[in-house]
Amino acid sequence: MTGWTYHPELLATPVPRYTSYPTAAEFSPAVGRSDMEAALDGIALDQQLSLYVHIPYCHEICWYCGCNTGAANRTQRLATYLETLEAEIGLVSKRLAGRGKVRRISFGGGSPNAIAPDQFAKLLTSLRWAFDAHDALLSIELDPRSLSDPWFDAIAAASIERASLGVQTLEPAVQRAIGRLQPFRLIETCVEKLRRAGVRSLNFDLMYGLPHQGLDELERTLHATIALRPERIALFGYAHVPHLIARQRQIDGSALPDAEQRFGQAELGHRLLVAAGYEPIGFDHFALPDDPIAIAAEEGRLKRNFQGFTDDQAEVLIGLGASAISQFPHLIVQNEKNAGRYKVRVSSGLLPTDCGVVRTEEDRRRGRIIEQLLCSGKAELGGLCDQHMLERLRPFLDRGLATLEGRRLRLPDFGRPYARAIASLFDSYRQPASRRFSSAI
Repeated sequence: MTGWTYHPELLATPVPRYTSYPTAAEFSPAVGRSDMEAALDGIALDQQLSLYVHIPYCHEICWYCGCNTGAANRTQRLATYLETLEAEIGLVSKRLAGRGKVRRISFGGGSPNAIAPDQFAKLLTSLRWAFDAHDALLSIELDPRSLSDPWFDAIAAASIERASLGVQTLEPAVQRAIGRLQPFRLIETCVEKLRRAGVRSLNFDLMYGLPHQGLDELERTLHATIALRPERIALFGYAHVPHLIARQRQIDGSALPDAEQRFGQAELGHRLLVAAGYEPIGFDHFALPDDPIAIAAEEGRLKRNFQGFTDDQAEVLIGLGASAISQFPHLIVQNEKNAGRYKVRVSSGLLPTDCGVVRTEEDRRRGRIIEQLLCSGKAELGGLCDQHMLERLRPFLDRGLATLEGRRLRLPDFGRPYARAIASLFDSYRQPASRRFSSAI
């Protein structure tokens, strides 16, 4: 495997993570409820659907987190939110009128385990009956700090097969610097109990670029993670944007690794995980070869949506809950973010859609190229392979970080850290904005 080479000038401009195209930065209030209603009305009787259910609460708020989440410190607040969520489920189900086949349900947040296990069981029952989704594949994001034995029982009773643990780092000093203390033994116990509960595909969310985190600290976390053998590992670069996320102001920006150190951390993670038998998935995910996401990548079926890389083949993802995003081939919409305003809309019998973007044919064409580059490292450029695009690609082509064969663009393995930067060249909306997006590595 050829080593990675650091070209700072090619990574200097922050770019989106491209969990959609157009990105959420292009969402407009001009797109809203009527668009969502029309999209739901257009779903075919047997069309495959996936659901995403958002629980925007956590028992403890981490300083680094950019998610739409609040403190789960009031019982009535959670109960009211869940009542509203069930009402939204009813509104969407009524609109579908039996059309569509729900094959997957994913729970995210925040932390779904911020609610009580019996509340989760009730919510799941409502979803299964409302959408006739009794056989849907279930996945859930979990905060190991607030996982109790009743929650493991609930996971087993629900037959949840896939789970993701928010681990981030196993270094105590780094944990203190980001406001997330969780001993290794706690993570180890969670893994053991999730396995006994029937979870067959377990993901660890890890981060590099954290305060007081050098190569040694990251390496120790990676070795400890490898020893626990989760099927999937997501290794994200921390995006420090305290001007946008107020809670990040508690993090000491002077203790963060610089851009070159971040690059070295990303390379270290790739090298260690591949050596341990994990397959690289996209630009920041890894999976054991027999995991469904690794098989999808091998077979060219890997996709990308707001949950990251996925083997989900459904073209329609319906988001439920405050701030949840729904995705259709021609449309992306987002629910009202504020829980109070979300409740008002749903209580009035209205879908809580707040903003979004209509995807033109040009958007879909560019979106396919961006997704293909990020998922498989290659894409057919078609009519976008013109002289202007060649000039934009030239810095990457000249350094061997990408190759062009006819109209097919390919990224070699050592071009992987530049995937987002290269993908951004096909984004017709993006303008240089150093404070808008995250570092490209």
